[in-house]
Amino acid sequence: MSRVGKQIINVPAGVSVDFVDGKVSVKGPKGELIRDLREEVVFKLDGTVLSSEPRRNDKFSRSLWGTYMSLLRAMIKGVTEGFERKLIVEGVGFKWEVKGDKVQLSLGFSHLIFKNIPTGIAVKCEKSEMTISGIDKEQVTRFAMEIKRFKKPEPYKGKGIRYSDETIRRKEVKKS
Repeated sequence: MSRVGKQIINVPAGVSVDFVDGKVSVKGPKGELIRDLREEVVFKLDGTVLSSEPRRNDKFSRSLWGTYMSLLRAMIKGVTEGFERKLIVEGVGFKWEVKGDKVQLSLGFSHLIFKNIPTGIAVKCEKSEMTISGIDKEQVTRFAMEIKRFKKPEPYKGKGIRYSDETIRRKEVKKS
């Protein structure tokens, strides 16, 4: 049995959850999120309590059971509080800035890198810190991962892009 799937979700005031034609719609003070669902999981909304159970007792249905409940929990948190991811750049001459709907990255290459900002995401750049925020957790973390992928931190000096809560294990230089 799924430990995550068995847990109930309390829907806060001001948030509405609707299940229509294989889709779930979550509306809240920060916006609306819509996601397609398969029919392997049955959802029950009793007032402000959301619960679910698998339609059949096979491995695939049970795996979707926990996945869908965690996705719904993230959707509800997104429309009420939102999600935020912070990136830090370290290195001489490494910088970034927002230019319209693009992020301009200068990471020591012979050229500048431009990355389009997806709709629904807000990006704020200050000196060596970038804050990515939005209501869709998946979209925020994917964009942060794509930015980080341009220059991963190296283990000797720690130069590159890293998450603010990430620690880089430093290596000693080779001894001769």
